[in-house]
Amino acid sequence: MRRRKKQTKIWTISDLVAHLRSKIDEDPQLQTLWVKGEITNFTLHERSGHMYFTLKDEQTRVKAAMFSSQNRRLRFRPQNGDSVFALARLSMYEREGQVQLYVQEMQMSGIGDLYTRFVRLKEQLEQEGYFSAPAKPLPRFPRRVGVVTSASGAVIRDIIITMRQRFPLTEILLFPVAVQGTNAANEIAEGIEILTQQGDVDVLIVGRGGGSLEELWAFNERQVADSLFRTTLPVISAVGHETDTTISDYVADHRAATPTAAAAMIVPDQIELREQLRLLQHRLIQAQRRVLDQRLQTLTNWQERLQYSGPKVKIQQYVQQVDQWGSMIRDRLDSQVQIKKQRLEHFMSKLRLLSPKGKLITNQERLERLKNRLQLSMNHQLERYREQLMKQIVQLEALSPLKVMQRGYSLAYRYHDQSLVTSVKNVQSGDLLRVRLSDGAVKCQVWSTEE
Repeated sequence: MRRRKKQTKIWTISDLVAHLRSKIDEDPQLQTLWVKGEITNFTLHERSGHMYFTLKDEQTRVKAAMFSSQNRRLRFRPQNGDSVFALARLSMYEREGQVQLYVQEMQMSGIGDLYTRFVRLKEQLEQEGYFSAPAKPLPRFPRRVGVVTSASGAVIRDIIITMRQRFPLTEILLFPVAVQGTNAANEIAEGIEILTQQGDVDVLIVGRGGGSLEELWAFNERQVADSLFRTTLPVISAVGHETDTTISDYVADHRAATPTAAAAMIVPDQIELREQLRLLQHRLIQAQRRVLDQRLQTLTNWQERLQYSGPKVKIQQYVQQVDQWGSMIRDRLDSQVQIKKQRLEHFMSKLRLLSPKGKLITNQERLERLKNRLQLSMNHQLERYREQLMKQIVQLEALSPLKVMQRGYSLAYRYHDQSLVTSVKNVQSGDLLRVRLSDGAVKCQVWSTEE
């Protein structure tokens, strides 16, 4: 047995397969390539949705897999014997140690040329930024919707029925075009440009019903993509069915699976709007009730404050103060009278002690005169104090708001916010006022104002 050299590397099968896979994965030519072949050994896993099959030609074959995330966009159901074009990357399935194609897109080989044109235009437009432009938002309540489609197909009928059911206020402006044929792309592009220039359209729907790649090809033309890219209106592409994909779908601001779905995207549902309005009305009524309760509580608080600090309470305090002043004046007068009487008694006592009869008579007369003068002085002083008291009472009554109202004056307030009206400039014809009188209030409406 030959002895191996120390520097010789021993590979495990796993290492060898992993090395081969890394070499294949590092080759950029093998990561995106088109392969033509015939399908055989086709298997569809029902639970996962993954497809496993073999692609072969006259000389050899290679295994392939197409996972559900990619095969759901297929426009046909692969079968054994189908001749197809497949866009795939090559790698190693390490568990089996075999090279395998991981398919991303697949078309029947009969339309391979069209699909190649589709892919090339898609890559070109993507490089030019047609797909990365920010999508224009759809209007919340469009007034007029422009539709570029066939006048005789089911598309326009479905759009009209859906929009009439959901939101009949929106108008529909149809620009009839051919949706397939040699001149279809030019007509579609012209329709987009004319509706854009018209100025009274809020949003566009561009679409047609389902069909084969050849039938949908008008929506894969460059002139249609240019018109969609240049328009200032938001556009919804509704071409074919959900599994159909066109260049228009990539360039348009929004894509709808069907024309009916496009109509539903544009206009709101009137049933949902009515429910929203009902909820908003309920919330508004609740808010108004809360505001009214707060205003009523504020009014109650002011009424309670007026009971303890209003004009009537102040007048009562002034009357009480006048009574106190009157009592003080009477007490002071009584004190002075008492002092005078005491002095008089003192003089009379001295007079009795010193009195000869003549002086007694003289003094009696003098005493009588002094008594009269004293009485007269006291009367004058009492009258002066009474007059001062009455003047103060009159002044207090003149300051009373109720007294002013009794003379025919009143206070006018705005009926809703209770603000005081101080000028005719503060009111207008038709305004409601609350007029405060001395014995109550009246509710009035302004007919006119005069300065």
